[in-house]
Amino acid sequence: MACPVSQSAVELNPAVLPLDWLLGIWESDEPGEGSFPSISPFRYIETLHFSHVGQPVINFMFNAFHAESRKPLHRECGFIRIQPGTNNVAFIIAQNSGLVEIEEGELIGQQLTLHSRALARTSFAKEPYVQQISRLIQLRPDGRLEQTVSMALENQPLTQHLHVTYRRAS
Repeated sequence: MACPVSQSAVELNPAVLPLDWLLGIWESDEPGEGSFPSISPFRYIETLHFSHVGQPVINFMFNAFHAESRKPLHRECGFIRIQPGTNNVAFIIAQNSGLVEIEEGELIGQQLTLHSRALARTSFAKEPYVQQISRLIQLRPDGRLEQTVSMALENQPLTQHLHVTYRRAS
């Protein structure tokens, strides 16, 4: 899965200037924690790439690996948009699991709070199906980026699934 992530020499589009704090490469500074009632807890490492090519979007790619075995796990790529004249933000995401989603929410300062608005999946996706996702991404005062992801399945209410912090690698 390759989404356009190469940093461009073009200027950042003014429409996404409020998201400039995300740009660059981020690596988990310690393994993140993953859990959910239907799976065994796990630890993972992750690299985030946020870039632009001058369009009014931020491109992103997230790559997660098992902390001990380094086996590839979850991958996401997509785009971040801001509704002009507002602090409304949308993530358009494709996942390697066959899930495609649109998350919408707000940008307040250097914090993004998002909730799934639309989910679609391949016809042969693994059950039980994801029904809802929420995500909180924030730049902490210590300069680290923090992400918490919660999800709900058909048989499980919205529950925290992932939590990780990152340090800027570039």
